[in-house]
Amino acid sequence: MTVRTAELLMGIATFLISIGLMWNVYSDGLTIGWVEGRGPGAGMWPFWLSLGMALASVATIVRWFQGKTPESQSLDPYIHPETLFLVIVSALSLLVMLVLMNIIGTYLTLMIFMLFYVRFLGKHGWGMTMSFVLGAPIFVYLLFEVALTKYLPKGWPIFEEGFLWIDNYRWEYFY
Repeated sequence: MTVRTAELLMGIATFLISIGLMWNVYSDGLTIGWVEGRGPGAGMWPFWLSLGMALASVATIVRWFQGKTPESQSLDPYIHPETLFLVIVSALSLLVMLVLMNIIGTYLTLMIFMLFYVRFLGKHGWGMTMSFVLGAPIFVYLLFEVALTKYLPKGWPIFEEGFLWIDNYRWEYFY
C-alpha cells in the first residue's frame, strides 16, 4: 500500500467513524444543544466534535483528489518492511503480556516484557535493561497500589500468595 492510498483510506475511515459517532449520539436521544438552566446537553460535545472530525476528513479527501498534499502524490510504501516487523513483534509481545498477566500477574509480566522489549528488541545494555526491569514494576506498584489504592491482577493463586508478603510488610511497617 502506498502513502497515497493510506491517506485516502484514513480519510474515508475517519469520516465513517465520525458519522457513526454522530448517529450514535442522535439515536441515543442525547441532547445535542444547550439545556436551559443546566448547560450543555450530554450529547453536545461528542456530536459537535464528531462533526468537526467529519469535516476535517472531508477536507482531507478533497485535498487528496486535488493532489495538493505531498502525501496525496507519494507513491512510497506506507510501511517499510523493517517497520512492519517491529509493529508485528510489538503487537505480539503485548498480546503475550496480556495473556501472562492473568497467569503470573502484572508485576512479573511487566518485568518479562521490559526485559524482552528493552534488551532484545531495543538492544540496550544490561544497566538500562535492569533499571527498567526493576523500576517499572516498582513505579506501577507505588502508583496504583499505594497511591491510588487500586489493586492490579496478581495472577493465579500461587503467585498472588507469593506477593502478599510485600503487602503485609507494607501494612505492618508503614501504617
